[in-house]
Amino acid sequence: MYPLQQANIQPDFNKDPIDALLAEGGHGVLAVIVGVEGPSYRPLGAVMAIMPDGGCIGSLSSGCVEADLVIHAKSTLANNSPLQLRYGKNSPYFDIQLPCGGGLDILLIPNPNIKVLVALNSMRNMRQVCVLALDVEQGSCSLAGVDRPTGLENGVFYVRFVPQIRFFIFGKGPEASTFASLVNSINYPCILISPDQETLHWVEILGVRTETISCPTIPDGLLIDRWTAVVLFFHDHSWEPGILKKALKSHAFYIGAQGSRRARDMRYADLLAQGVSEIDIARLHGPIGLIPSARDARTLAISVLAEVLQVAS
Repeated sequence: MYPLQQANIQPDFNKDPIDALLAEGGHGVLAVIVGVEGPSYRPLGAVMAIMPDGGCIGSLSSGCVEADLVIHAKSTLANNSPLQLRYGKNSPYFDIQLPCGGGLDILLIPNPNIKVLVALNSMRNMRQVCVLALDVEQGSCSLAGVDRPTGLENGVFYVRFVPQIRFFIFGKGPEASTFASLVNSINYPCILISPDQETLHWVEILGVRTETISCPTIPDGLLIDRWTAVVLFFHDHSWEPGILKKALKSHAFYIGAQGSRRARDMRYADLLAQGVSEIDIARLHGPIGLIPSARDARTLAISVLAEVLQVAS
Protein backbone atom coordinates (compact mmCIF):
# COMPACT_ATOMS: atom_id res chain seq x y z
CA MET A 1 0.00 0.00 0.00
CA TYR A 2 2.82 2.37 0.87
CA PRO A 3 6.02 1.50 -1.02
CA LEU A 4 9.21 2.08 0.91
CA GLN A 5 10.46 4.43 -1.79
CA GLN A 6 7.79 6.97 -0.81
CA ALA A 7 9.66 7.77 2.41
CA ASN A 8 13.31 8.18 3.23
CA ILE A 9 13.50 6.43 6.59
CA GLN A 10 16.91 6.49 8.24
CA PRO A 11 16.58 4.81 11.65
CA ASP A 12 18.84 6.07 14.43
CA PHE A 13 20.71 3.11 15.94
CA ASN A 14 22.75 5.21 18.36
CA LYS A 15 19.86 5.83 20.72
CA ASP A 16 17.74 3.51 22.81
CA PRO A 17 13.99 3.38 21.92
CA ILE A 18 12.83 3.60 25.55
CA ASP A 19 15.22 6.48 26.27
CA ALA A 20 13.94 8.30 23.18
CA LEU A 21 10.31 8.00 24.27
CA LEU A 22 11.19 9.19 27.77
CA ALA A 23 12.95 12.21 26.30
CA GLU A 24 9.64 13.11 24.61
CA GLY A 25 7.64 12.61 27.81
CA GLY A 26 6.24 9.36 26.46
CA HIS A 27 4.82 11.04 23.37
CA GLY A 28 5.41 8.79 20.40
CA VAL A 29 4.76 5.20 19.39
CA LEU A 30 6.33 2.06 20.79
CA ALA A 31 6.51 -0.57 18.05
CA VAL A 32 7.05 -4.19 19.12
CA ILE A 33 7.40 -7.45 17.19
CA VAL A 34 4.70 -9.63 18.75
CA GLY A 35 4.71 -12.45 16.22
CA VAL A 36 7.31 -14.10 13.99
CA GLU A 37 6.64 -16.72 11.33
CA GLY A 38 9.66 -18.22 9.64
CA PRO A 39 13.01 -16.38 9.40
CA SER A 40 13.24 -12.83 10.73
CA TYR A 41 15.84 -10.06 10.82
CA ARG A 42 14.85 -9.14 14.40
CA PRO A 43 13.62 -11.44 17.18
CA LEU A 44 10.28 -11.66 18.95
CA GLY A 45 10.01 -8.77 21.40
CA ALA A 46 12.31 -6.41 19.49
CA VAL A 47 11.25 -2.79 20.02
CA MET A 48 11.48 0.45 18.05
CA ALA A 49 10.34 3.99 18.84
CA ILE A 50 8.59 6.14 16.24
CA MET A 51 8.66 9.79 17.17
CA PRO A 52 5.90 12.33 16.44
CA ASP A 53 8.01 13.82 13.62
CA GLY A 54 8.35 10.41 11.96
CA GLY A 55 11.87 9.72 13.15
CA CYS A 56 12.72 6.11 14.02
CA ILE A 57 14.90 4.94 16.87
CA GLY A 58 15.98 1.40 16.07
CA SER A 59 14.35 -0.84 13.49
CA LEU A 60 12.23 -3.98 13.22
CA SER A 61 13.36 -5.13 9.78
CA SER A 62 16.22 -4.59 7.36
CA GLY A 63 14.40 -1.53 5.99
CA CYS A 64 11.38 -3.32 4.53
CA VAL A 65 8.57 -2.04 6.75
CA GLU A 66 9.79 1.07 8.58
CA ALA A 67 8.30 3.59 6.13
CA ASP A 68 4.90 1.94 6.37
CA LEU A 69 5.16 1.75 10.16
CA VAL A 70 5.73 5.51 10.29
CA ILE A 71 2.52 6.12 8.33
CA HIS A 72 0.49 3.84 10.62
CA ALA A 73 2.17 5.32 13.70
CA LYS A 74 0.87 8.77 12.81
CA SER A 75 -2.61 7.28 12.58
CA THR A 76 -2.36 5.58 15.96
CA LEU A 77 -1.17 8.83 17.53
CA ALA A 78 -4.11 10.69 16.04
CA ASN A 79 -6.57 8.04 17.29
CA ASN A 80 -4.66 7.30 20.49
CA SER A 81 -5.41 3.60 20.03
CA PRO A 82 -3.13 0.58 19.52
CA LEU A 83 -2.83 -1.14 16.17
CA GLN A 84 -1.49 -4.53 15.14
CA LEU A 85 -0.06 -5.00 11.66
CA ARG A 86 0.95 -8.04 9.65
CA TYR A 87 3.78 -7.95 7.11
CA GLY A 88 5.15 -10.59 4.79
CA LYS A 89 3.42 -13.96 4.61
CA ASN A 90 -0.40 -13.63 4.59
CA SER A 91 -0.20 -9.83 4.87
CA PRO A 92 -2.79 -7.54 3.25
CA TYR A 93 0.10 -5.25 2.28
CA PHE A 94 1.12 -7.40 -0.66
CA ASP A 95 3.42 -4.74 -2.12
CA ILE A 96 5.66 -4.73 0.98
CA GLN A 97 7.87 -7.76 0.66
CA LEU A 98 10.08 -9.35 3.31
CA PRO A 99 13.13 -10.80 1.53
CA CYS A 100 13.48 -13.48 4.22
CA GLY A 101 10.08 -14.88 3.18
CA GLY A 102 8.67 -14.93 6.70
CA GLY A 103 5.90 -13.05 8.44
CA LEU A 104 5.95 -10.31 11.09
CA ASP A 105 3.23 -9.16 13.47
CA ILE A 106 3.97 -5.70 14.87
CA LEU A 107 2.05 -3.96 17.65
CA LEU A 108 1.96 -0.15 17.75
CA ILE A 109 1.34 1.41 21.18
CA PRO A 110 0.75 5.19 21.06
CA ASN A 111 1.88 7.38 23.97
CA PRO A 112 2.95 4.56 26.33
CA ASN A 113 2.51 5.29 30.04
CA ILE A 114 5.38 7.55 31.07
CA LYS A 115 5.41 6.35 34.69
CA VAL A 116 5.79 2.77 33.56
CA LEU A 117 8.61 3.72 31.20
CA VAL A 118 10.39 5.60 34.00
CA ALA A 119 10.13 2.57 36.29
CA LEU A 120 11.28 0.28 33.49
CA ASN A 121 14.29 2.44 32.74
CA SER A 122 15.19 2.69 36.40
CA MET A 123 15.44 -1.10 36.55
CA ARG A 124 17.41 -1.23 33.32
CA ASN A 125 19.87 1.39 34.58
CA MET A 126 20.44 -0.77 37.67
CA ARG A 127 21.10 -3.71 35.31
CA GLN A 128 18.12 -5.66 36.54
CA VAL A 129 15.95 -7.98 34.47
CA CYS A 130 12.57 -6.35 33.85
CA VAL A 131 9.43 -7.25 31.92
CA LEU A 132 7.08 -4.81 30.17
CA ALA A 133 3.48 -6.01 29.82
CA LEU A 134 1.47 -4.60 26.88
CA ASP A 135 -2.28 -5.08 26.59
CA VAL A 136 -2.76 -5.81 22.91
CA GLU A 137 -6.35 -4.55 22.76
CA GLN A 138 -6.23 -1.59 25.15
CA GLY A 139 -2.64 -0.48 24.63
CA SER A 140 -2.02 -0.13 28.37
CA CYS A 141 1.42 -0.79 29.85
CA SER A 142 2.59 -2.18 33.17
CA LEU A 143 5.54 -4.01 34.68
CA ALA A 144 5.28 -7.76 35.22
CA GLY A 145 7.20 -10.32 37.23
CA VAL A 146 10.74 -10.91 36.03
CA ASP A 147 10.12 -14.63 35.52
CA ARG A 148 7.90 -13.90 32.50
CA PRO A 149 9.42 -14.86 29.14
CA THR A 150 8.88 -12.74 26.03
CA GLY A 151 5.62 -13.76 24.37
CA LEU A 152 1.85 -13.45 24.18
CA GLU A 153 -0.41 -14.77 26.93
CA ASN A 154 -4.14 -14.08 27.39
CA GLY A 155 -4.12 -10.90 25.32
CA VAL A 156 -1.00 -9.47 26.97
CA PHE A 157 2.36 -9.38 25.24
CA TYR A 158 5.36 -9.52 27.56
CA VAL A 159 8.70 -8.01 26.56
CA ARG A 160 11.59 -9.27 28.67
CA PHE A 161 14.57 -6.90 28.94
CA VAL A 162 17.91 -8.23 30.13
CA PRO A 163 20.96 -6.04 30.80
CA GLN A 164 23.15 -5.23 27.84
CA ILE A 165 26.52 -6.96 27.57
CA ARG A 166 29.23 -4.74 28.98
CA PHE A 167 33.01 -4.97 29.02
CA PHE A 168 35.53 -4.37 31.79
CA ILE A 169 38.84 -4.11 29.92
CA PHE A 170 42.11 -4.25 31.86
CA GLY A 171 45.50 -3.61 30.31
CA LYS A 172 47.79 -1.18 28.59
CA GLY A 173 49.16 -0.57 25.13
CA PRO A 174 47.63 -0.69 21.65
CA GLU A 175 45.78 -4.00 22.17
CA ALA A 176 43.85 -2.68 25.17
CA SER A 177 43.10 0.73 23.61
CA THR A 178 42.12 -0.73 20.22
CA PHE A 179 39.76 -3.26 21.78
CA ALA A 180 38.15 -0.60 24.01
CA SER A 181 37.76 1.72 21.01
CA LEU A 182 36.10 -1.04 18.94
CA VAL A 183 33.66 -2.00 21.68
CA ASN A 184 32.79 1.63 22.35
CA SER A 185 32.30 2.37 18.63
CA ILE A 186 29.43 -0.13 18.42
CA ASN A 187 27.81 1.19 21.60
CA TYR A 188 28.56 -1.58 24.05
CA PRO A 189 29.07 -0.20 27.56
CA CYS A 190 32.72 -0.51 28.52
CA ILE A 191 35.37 0.73 30.91
CA LEU A 192 39.10 0.62 30.27
CA ILE A 193 41.00 0.12 33.53
CA SER A 194 44.73 0.69 33.22
CA PRO A 195 47.84 1.74 35.13
CA ASP A 196 49.15 3.47 32.01
CA GLN A 197 48.21 7.11 31.52
CA GLU A 198 49.08 7.13 27.82
CA THR A 199 46.69 4.24 27.15
CA LEU A 200 43.95 5.97 29.12
CA HIS A 201 44.54 9.24 27.30
CA TRP A 202 44.11 7.78 23.83
CA VAL A 203 40.75 6.16 24.56
CA GLU A 204 39.43 9.10 26.58
CA ILE A 205 39.73 11.19 23.40
CA LEU A 206 37.26 8.76 21.79
CA GLY A 207 34.80 9.01 24.65
CA VAL A 208 35.62 5.71 26.34
CA ARG A 209 35.05 5.62 30.08
CA THR A 210 38.30 4.97 31.97
CA GLU A 211 39.61 4.24 35.44
CA THR A 212 43.17 4.27 36.75
CA ILE A 213 44.63 1.46 38.86
CA SER A 214 47.97 1.39 40.64
CA CYS A 215 47.97 -2.24 41.75
CA PRO A 216 46.84 -5.51 40.15
CA THR A 217 43.31 -5.85 41.44
CA ILE A 218 39.73 -5.02 40.48
CA PRO A 219 38.57 -1.73 42.00
CA ASP A 220 35.88 -2.21 44.64
CA GLY A 221 33.42 0.02 42.79
CA LEU A 222 33.26 -2.26 39.75
CA LEU A 223 30.38 -4.67 40.28
CA ILE A 224 30.64 -7.61 37.89
CA ASP A 225 27.31 -9.22 37.02
CA ARG A 226 26.50 -12.17 34.76
CA TRP A 227 26.21 -9.93 31.69
CA THR A 228 29.78 -8.63 32.09
CA ALA A 229 32.86 -9.70 30.14
CA VAL A 230 36.28 -9.20 31.75
CA VAL A 231 39.16 -9.05 29.25
CA LEU A 232 42.84 -8.53 30.05
CA PHE A 233 45.49 -7.14 27.66
CA PHE A 234 48.80 -7.13 29.53
CA HIS A 235 52.25 -7.93 28.15
CA ASP A 236 53.54 -7.84 31.73
CA HIS A 237 51.63 -10.86 32.97
CA SER A 238 52.48 -10.13 36.60
CA TRP A 239 49.48 -7.78 36.52
CA GLU A 240 47.11 -10.65 35.82
CA PRO A 241 46.79 -13.03 38.82
CA GLY A 242 45.33 -10.50 41.28
CA ILE A 243 42.76 -9.29 38.76
CA LEU A 244 41.88 -12.77 37.53
CA LYS A 245 41.57 -14.25 41.01
CA LYS A 246 38.84 -11.75 41.83
CA ALA A 247 37.20 -11.98 38.39
CA LEU A 248 36.99 -15.77 38.58
CA LYS A 249 34.98 -15.47 41.80
CA SER A 250 32.50 -13.15 40.09
CA HIS A 251 29.45 -13.87 37.93
CA ALA A 252 31.15 -12.66 34.72
CA PHE A 253 30.01 -14.72 31.74
CA TYR A 254 33.40 -14.32 30.00
CA ILE A 255 36.89 -13.93 31.45
CA GLY A 256 39.90 -13.94 29.16
CA ALA A 257 43.52 -12.84 29.01
CA GLN A 258 45.84 -12.06 26.12
CA GLY A 259 48.95 -14.15 25.59
CA SER A 260 50.49 -17.21 24.03
CA ARG A 261 49.95 -20.80 25.11
CA ARG A 262 53.10 -20.55 27.16
CA ALA A 263 51.76 -17.44 28.88
CA ARG A 264 48.48 -19.27 29.48
CA ASP A 265 50.25 -22.19 31.16
CA MET A 266 52.25 -19.85 33.39
CA ARG A 267 49.05 -17.97 34.22
CA TYR A 268 47.32 -21.18 35.27
CA ALA A 269 50.28 -22.13 37.48
CA ASP A 270 50.28 -18.70 39.15
CA LEU A 271 46.55 -18.92 39.87
CA LEU A 272 46.88 -22.40 41.33
CA ALA A 273 49.69 -21.13 43.56
CA GLN A 274 47.36 -18.39 44.81
CA GLY A 275 44.77 -20.96 45.80
CA VAL A 276 42.38 -20.58 42.86
CA SER A 277 40.58 -23.87 42.19
CA GLU A 278 40.92 -25.76 38.93
CA ILE A 279 37.16 -25.44 38.46
CA ASP A 280 37.44 -21.64 38.55
CA ILE A 281 40.53 -21.62 36.34
CA ALA A 282 38.64 -23.67 33.76
CA ARG A 283 36.40 -20.62 33.18
CA LEU A 284 39.37 -18.63 31.90
CA HIS A 285 39.74 -18.14 28.14
CA GLY A 286 43.20 -17.97 26.63
CA PRO A 287 44.75 -17.54 24.19
CA ILE A 288 41.79 -15.29 23.50
CA GLY A 289 40.07 -14.74 20.15
CA LEU A 290 38.67 -16.84 17.35
CA ILE A 291 41.60 -16.13 15.03
CA PRO A 292 44.69 -18.07 16.15
CA SER A 293 47.87 -16.04 16.70
CA ALA A 294 46.44 -12.65 15.66
CA ARG A 295 49.48 -10.40 15.55
CA ASP A 296 48.09 -6.91 15.07
CA ALA A 297 45.86 -4.97 17.45
CA ARG A 298 42.94 -4.53 15.06
CA THR A 299 42.69 -8.20 14.11
CA LEU A 300 43.03 -9.23 17.74
CA ALA A 301 40.30 -6.83 18.81
CA ILE A 302 37.83 -8.16 16.23
CA SER A 303 38.81 -11.74 17.04
CA VAL A 304 38.27 -11.30 20.78
CA LEU A 305 34.98 -9.44 20.37
CA ALA A 306 33.70 -12.24 18.13
CA GLU A 307 34.64 -14.81 20.75
CA VAL A 308 32.92 -12.92 23.55
CA LEU A 309 29.73 -12.54 21.52
CA GLN A 310 29.86 -16.22 20.58
CA VAL A 311 30.03 -17.16 24.28
CA ALA A 312 27.15 -14.77 25.03
CA SER A 313 24.87 -16.22 22.34
